Amino acid sequence: MTHAGTVRVAVDAIGGDRAPGTVLGGVESALEADPALHVCLVGPAAVVEPYAAAHDRCEPVVAHESIGMAEPAAQSVRAKKDSSIVVGCRLVREGAADAFFSAGNTGACMAAATLTMGRVDGIHRPAIATIIPTVGAPVVLLDVGANADCKPEYLVQFARMGALYAETVLGVSAPRIALLNIGEEPSKGSQLAVEAHGLMANQVAGFMGNVEGRDVTAGVADVIVTDGFTGNVVLKVLEGVSATLLGQVKEALTANVVTSLAAALTRPSLARLKDRLNPDTYGGAPLLGVNGVCIIGHGSSSDRAVAAALDVAATAVRADLTGRISQAV
Repeated sequence: MTHAGTVRVAVDAIGGDRAPGTVLGGVESALEADPALHVCLVGPAAVVEPYAAAHDRCEPVVAHESIGMAEPAAQSVRAKKDSSIVVGCRLVREGAADAFFSAGNTGACMAAATLTMGRVDGIHRPAIATIIPTVGAPVVLLDVGANADCKPEYLVQFARMGALYAETVLGVSAPRIALLNIGEEPSKGSQLAVEAHGLMANQVAGFMGNVEGRDVTAGVADVIVTDGFTGNVVLKVLEGVSATLLGQVKEALTANVVTSLAAALTRPSLARLKDRLNPDTYGGAPLLGVNGVCIIGHGSSSDRAVAAALDVAATAVRADLTGRISQAV
């Protein structure tokens, strides 16, 4: 394995609501876009072997079990050692792959990566990060679901890992880091928020203080840190509001002949806006803090989302994100 160029990503061929079709389509696009990318396609022989035979730089890895989207995460990971998710994470642990991607069961991906790859030495809890579109450059929000209950020291580590992700994957120099709270004052918020603010002010380079919910999409920070419960609620609210607003705009612009003519004139601008708000643009969400690159895709990931996620995985590997996190803690 040479992180400077060639990258080998293990891909769960059957993870996601529209798998294997969208996964295979995304893999094909990613292989075309990156001549140094190699894929270990993990899943049933009937899916992975014919596809690999027809595509260069794609190796089939047969897994005889699968973990459904609704199955209990940790229990399924322990019971199904030959599932595509567990096998993919094992390839990373054994050095046969540099990274793992799945759009399958998020909890199972997180459990398999943590149990199989292990945590980076010194990391208390891995965190799921996601990219939030803003008025300017996108912002990294974490944790968005891995840890519903957190200690202040966890948020310090989330901040450091999020900053490294912003630097290595998004190319942000000296990222601005903020703590999500109900007010800007250091004394505001829950006990967790107050204690985390004190620690981050002393231990996190680039820490700019608290931001409120209205600031998440305002572009005032490059990395926003919170606990997994709050982060997941914020993410789901933003997804819902975005979908509702776009739907309302479309309805208003097609209400009559006059608005339909206006829609024709504004269609290019609206298409660019929709593209910016589309999570498929940014690929999957990294599970930061495990001993290897693990990218988790949305269950409804399209071909484009899968290709973008593989690009993110390759970028993280080439930048040695895991090694940099290890050095930071």
